[in-house]
Amino acid sequence: MFLNNTINAVSFGEVLFDVFGEEKKIGGAPLNLALRIASFGFPVAMISAVGNDEDGQVICDYIKENQLDTSGMITTDGYDTGIVQVTLNERGSATYEIKFPSAWDFIENNENILNIVKKADVFFYGSLVCRNEVSKNTLISLLDSNPDMFRVFDVNLRKPFYNIELLEQLMNKADFIKFNDEEILEIASALGFTSDNLEENIRFISERTNTNSICVTLGKHGSLLLWEDKMYRHGGYPVKVADTVGAGDSFLAGLITKLLADKNPDAALDFASAVGALVASYSGANPKLRTEEIEGFMKEKV
Repeated sequence: MFLNNTINAVSFGEVLFDVFGEEKKIGGAPLNLALRIASFGFPVAMISAVGNDEDGQVICDYIKENQLDTSGMITTDGYDTGIVQVTLNERGSATYEIKFPSAWDFIENNENILNIVKKADVFFYGSLVCRNEVSKNTLISLLDSNPDMFRVFDVNLRKPFYNIELLEQLMNKADFIKFNDEEILEIASALGFTSDNLEENIRFISERTNTNSICVTLGKHGSLLLWEDKMYRHGGYPVKVADTVGAGDSFLAGLITKLLADKNPDAALDFASAVGALVASYSGANPKLRTEEIEGFMKEKV
C-alpha cells in the first residue's frame, strides 16, 4: 500500500473517552490519528496523559494492543482521564461537551518525551490541547526541539478553547495545516481576509504563515490540497454516513502518510478520501479497516 512505511510518526494531544448516551468509545483526535497511522504499518508514538483510574488503564492497554509506542504516555494522580459527551444530529454530525480539567491538560515535558520527538520524522498536533498552559508549553517546546521533523497542525476549533493569537502561533510553527472549510474561513476572517473563495483563503493563510502545504476538507464535497505551490482537488467518495466522528482524523492520517511515503499528491488525496469516507460509514472513530477493504472500495467507486 505504501512505497515506504519506515517513517517515524509522533502524535501529541488529547486521549479520552467519547460518550454517546450509554456507550463509551476511546477517542481524541490525536489518538484517532495515531491509531489509523499504526494500522497502515508505520511506527507511531503517542504522547499524552491519563488519570490514575480505570478509564486511563483501559486507554493505555488499548493503545498498546494497537501497536503504538506508549512510552510517551503519562499517568497523573491529580486529574481524571478525559471524557467528552458527544451529541449527533440527524446527519451524523457531532457536537462535543469536553470536560475540563482532564489529565491531558497536564502533559508535562520530560527527557523521555523529548527523546521520542527528537527521533520523529513527522509530528502531529492540534489546537485543543493548548487550552491549558501546561500542555501548551510542552507542545511549544517540543515543536522547537527537532528542526528536521515535518510538523502537521490539525486545526480543531472547539469553543471556548481557542483564540486567534494562539492559532496564528501554532500555524506559524507548522509545515502543513489541515482545516475544514468552516475553520479556514473563520480564521482567515479573524486575520482580516474577507473573501469566501476557499482557494484564495488557502493562499492567504499560506502566505501569512509561510506554510507551503495546506489541506481543507469539504465534508461530502471532497477536499482541496495545496502542495508545493500547486492546488489539487478531490470530489470525495459518497457513502451512507453512520457518524462523522474520527473521519477527518483518518483522512489526515491517510493523506500525510501517502504524501511523505509516496510523493504523489493526487494518489494521496484519493487514498485519504477513501479512508475518511469508510470511517464515516461506520459508527465510532476507530473502526478496523483492512488494506483489502480500502483498495476494494476505491476500485468499486471509480
